[in-house]
Amino acid sequence: MDNQEYLDKYEDALMQKIAQMCVAMQVADKVLASSPDIDNRWEQIALPYMGDAVKEFEKYPTVSLGWAMYVGMAVAHCWDAEWEKYSGCQNLYETFRDVRGFDCMDEYIREDILQMKGEEYDRCEELVRICSEKSLDIIRHEQVEPGSPMAFHVYVRSIKVLYKLGAAIELKRLGYKMEKQ
Repeated sequence: MDNQEYLDKYEDALMQKIAQMCVAMQVADKVLASSPDIDNRWEQIALPYMGDAVKEFEKYPTVSLGWAMYVGMAVAHCWDAEWEKYSGCQNLYETFRDVRGFDCMDEYIREDILQMKGEEYDRCEELVRICSEKSLDIIRHEQVEPGSPMAFHVYVRSIKVLYKLGAAIELKRLGYKMEKQ
């Protein structure tokens, strides 16, 4: 198996495992809601996100992973609410981050973008923590040499999965439902 095939299988398996967990928690549907507009934004978001998140991985691995879910949620929310306003934005991630900084981006997204309060706010925080901890556990079980190029690629695939799951979760919260054809 070449590296690309390995990474594709890893990404698919991670998506399946975390999505199943989210379905069981009733925050996602079996067929994950998505939009090409949201999915395609990952291309613009990935590099600047990684520039911030990779630095956090050693001390705060779940933050480094989990904040990608918040970014996915925020992009999905903007897509639903005011996509005309945000679609021309060079980098939505930097827009979200720059309000309070990377460390407090989670709170900004939950409070100001998703307009969450009370129990919903707390449940979202718990959900992201659980998903990022499970992702970290899966990464560690891959037995990829830490600091290696392959470890970096596994990390990149992991945050991509969490971004997409964050978007799917927010789309479900907004009432979107995808159906198999």
